[in-house]
Amino acid sequence: MRYNHESLLTETKTRRIEPDVTVVEIIGRLNLGNLLLSIESTIRRVIDEGARKLVIDVGALNSLDSSGIGMLVSCAGHMRQSGGQMRIAGAQGTVAKVFAMVRMHMIVPLDPDVAAASAGFTAQPAG
Repeated sequence: MRYNHESLLTETKTRRIEPDVTVVEIIGRLNLGNLLLSIESTIRRVIDEGARKLVIDVGALNSLDSSGIGMLVSCAGHMRQSGGQMRIAGAQGTVAKVFAMVRMHMIVPLDPDVAAASAGFTAQPAG
């Protein structure tokens, strides 16, 4: 039986951890299409509603393309303009390789998991 990757659903789940960290988990794929706009509007809404420490959890993300990367970079810029910080957690496999290729760590801090990302907010290096 052949596994069909196209049938994977893309979804987001938003939750709060600690007193002031918001986590948006992206599950499935992050690529060009209507779902990408929906995910971007979810993230921007979280920022506009006052989140200033945001972790994007990509541990369950299977793939992303340049549109997905552009959306994450755009949301990171929106967060900076709003006076907050955004971190990306849990990238692995293909997603981690794509992030390495585009040097995503130069734009948004990358952490191995949500706990490390959350700890990273309190341990910001002096700039």
